Amino acid sequence: MIGSFKDVKKCVVIAVPHTSWHDFYMGLLIRKVDNVDIGFMAKKELFKWPFGWYFKKVGGIPLDRTSGQNKVEAIAKEFEKRNILRLTLAPEGTRKKVATWKTGFYYIAKKAQVPIVMITFDFGKKQNIISKPFYPTDNAEKDLTFMYSFFKGVQGKIPAYSFDPEI
Repeated sequence: MIGSFKDVKKCVVIAVPHTSWHDFYMGLLIRKVDNVDIGFMAKKELFKWPFGWYFKKVGGIPLDRTSGQNKVEAIAKEFEKRNILRLTLAPEGTRKKVATWKTGFYYIAKKAQVPIVMITFDFGKKQNIISKPFYPTDNAEKDLTFMYSFFKGVQGKIPAYSFDPEI
């Protein structure tokens, strides 16, 4: 593991690539090694029996993905309510291969006025790199290009599903 979350009390954490269920326990191990609390959001369906109690215990926040809601606003308000919130999201939105990310994480960070911290789940090099905090600017295209470049060449648990940005 290269880098740390310790100096950042509030941030949106993006973990890429998200290719396997193994990423979940990797995230738990990373926060244990770094000795920090890091929460995550996941679809509310995961918080039902039999594992719902466990996901809540390890910092999970259920997300209602019903359309027509302002999720960015609701999640940004979670940052206002808490002194410490490091919230992990998977910008790919799935464990399958994607060409682009969902950008909700970006707009959550902007609305909450918190940085984005990037972390690689690189099973190829067997390392996890934690970036320095990155504050989104008013140029989303340039910011996303910068973030995509951080993950260039990173190999997920299932290499064929890894995010490989065309920069």
